[in-house]
Amino acid sequence: MKIANNSAVAFHYTLKNDEGEVVDTSEGQAPLAYLHGAANIVPGLENALEGLEAGAAFEVSIDAKDGYGDINPELIHSVTREQLQGVEDLEVGMMFTAQNGDQVAHFTVTEIEGDDITVDGNHPMAGRNLHFSGTVETVREATEEELAHKHIHGEGGHQH
Repeated sequence: MKIANNSAVAFHYTLKNDEGEVVDTSEGQAPLAYLHGAANIVPGLENALEGLEAGAAFEVSIDAKDGYGDINPELIHSVTREQLQGVEDLEVGMMFTAQNGDQVAHFTVTEIEGDDITVDGNHPMAGRNLHFSGTVETVREATEEELAHKHIHGEGGHQH
């Protein structure tokens, strides 16, 4: 079976940056499982996997815009230390979550100058090219429940 919309796919991968450094890998873990066509993985990788079958190896480079997107300057903010109540020992690189009603946002501290803190709400890989290599492990039809939930259940997927 070839990977197409509504396929349940599991694959092993290694992700490298432009410098060739490993950023993430599934090595030593369960393969990553996703529902093809449901925007569960970055668009460039999903497009590259379409049409592959179990056992296929892949190697693909994805431009930032087709990965985690370009850096959005509107997601970079300067806040005061006072606004980050309850956050102790701030350090550059520290990640935290902010909640406003039902909305949740993830931020990374990028600069600290006295009581002025710069936080970035962009994904840490935004603005970066992605270089994936790996192997498709399994491809099957998704179950009705997986289609309804828009994600894969079981090992490597979502656990209910």
